Amino acid sequence: MAETLAGAASDAAREMPEFPMPRAAGCPFAPPPAVEELRADNPIGRIRIWDGSTPWIITGHEAQRALLTDPRVSANDRNPGFPFVTEYRQQIAKYTPELVVNTDAPEHTRLRRMVNGPFLVKRIEAMRAPIQKIVDGLIDDLLSGPNPADLVTALALPVPSLVISELLGVPYADHEFFQENSGLALDRAAAPEDSRAASTALSSYLDDLLGRKLTEPGEDVLSEMAARVTAGEMTRDEAVHMGVAMLIAGHETTATMIGLGTLVLLQNPEQLALVRDARDPKVVAGAVEELLRYLSIVQVGLRRVATEDIEIGGQVIRAGDGIVVDLHAANWDPEAFPGADRVDVTRPARKHNAFGYGPHQCLGQSLARLELQVVYGTLFRRVPALRLAVPVEELRFDHTGTTYGVDSLPVAW
Repeated sequence: MAETLAGAASDAAREMPEFPMPRAAGCPFAPPPAVEELRADNPIGRIRIWDGSTPWIITGHEAQRALLTDPRVSANDRNPGFPFVTEYRQQIAKYTPELVVNTDAPEHTRLRRMVNGPFLVKRIEAMRAPIQKIVDGLIDDLLSGPNPADLVTALALPVPSLVISELLGVPYADHEFFQENSGLALDRAAAPEDSRAASTALSSYLDDLLGRKLTEPGEDVLSEMAARVTAGEMTRDEAVHMGVAMLIAGHETTATMIGLGTLVLLQNPEQLALVRDARDPKVVAGAVEELLRYLSIVQVGLRRVATEDIEIGGQVIRAGDGIVVDLHAANWDPEAFPGADRVDVTRPARKHNAFGYGPHQCLGQSLARLELQVVYGTLFRRVPALRLAVPVEELRFDHTGTTYGVDSLPVAW
């Protein structure tokens, strides 16, 4: 009898869809069909991931918001049952210090308070003019350079890299180093030893830079963290790893959104015209929210684990069960966003989950919003004839990174 039950459980696990699922050919912006089917069948289901474990997958908008604010759902990857994105992430979990991304309250609250100041809305808004200057300068260079050009290297990567470098106090001259190593550290297809080498290189780089800030502080985030290290409010290891996390997230995700969002608008000229011709900044801000909803570029889901039994949506998530929160699926949930498969820049989309939800919402979301508003509000106005220089079928999409985007975006004007 026991063997029969074990065999049935094994068969059920094998029948569970493997996550992440492949996207449909010809539908580069849509969630994978298998994810859409899971949400339609039950927004709280099961999947199988790389190590054979079978965590829950949460695809419904309402269910995600309930679980992401539930104190019984933990971001602590040291808890048994945590569903890691890769083998490398599993290997390093016990060596990684406590950070805002892998702790729960009250430790999460303390750490977030240490780094929250520079990302407050008022301080971020004060950066609008400097970011506008960066964007205008890069567009000047684009227009005076070769035509066609790659928008990823000409604009999408430089904008957030310049901004986060200035904010953190990282020399922009080192951008090729941190862009390359960030990509390796986040690539699910990379060998564990390659990801480890990239992460080690970034940590060593930030540790050296932090050491200099301890003796020669400036007006930047790393200097603020160095002062907290000196005051005994955080350890040097915490500051280094926090700096690495902010450096990676501060340029990787926004660069991806600039490239992919531009492609969406180029493929939807009537929506592009609304953004290009807008005179009210609120129109562009609303368009940014809709693009964030429509694209939801994090393609590996948020990873959590239950610390107690949780009853939700007719299911019982047991203590120790892993949880994968698929943001893209929820942002295409027709119950939350009617006609969700259409991009509509006039849609009131602010309740999307693209930055997560609850206490672990993205620390840099205000900065990302501002950068996207400036880019989309400037690019199409200054380059009204912008168009794809190759058929969309020839574009290469990144299916193995933490975020989903285009490797390059050839454009002409």
